[in-house]
Amino acid sequence: MGLPRPLRLARSEDFARVRAVGQTFRSRLLLLNVAPNGLLYNRYGVITGKRLGGAVVRNRVRRLFREAVRATNSRLTGGWDIVLVAHPNAAAQPVSEIQRAFEAAAVQAGLFRE
Repeated sequence: MGLPRPLRLARSEDFARVRAVGQTFRSRLLLLNVAPNGLLYNRYGVITGKRLGGAVVRNRVRRLFREAVRATNSRLTGGWDIVLVAHPNAAAQPVSEIQRAFEAAAVQAGLFRE
């Protein structure tokens, strides 16, 4: 199913703001940039660089990241813009590993509800 459109970051200014003023947390397969957004819900963006591979590979990684976020979103506190930057090793991983890496970075960032 993927991530609903209102929960996606789309504007390059939003990505740039999160990367510039947000905090960064590292996981095995991704970087997680987090900045407050002043809303009641989280918005997510995924960055897949050309080092991952061709367009087919990058699109697959984006779909896997969105699925991991969709499965975890309801357990996270609201009010954050979150940018996930894919590590080149993410292209060879199943969605369960990507979800585990996202959850590990979210725990570091303190995004889970108590």
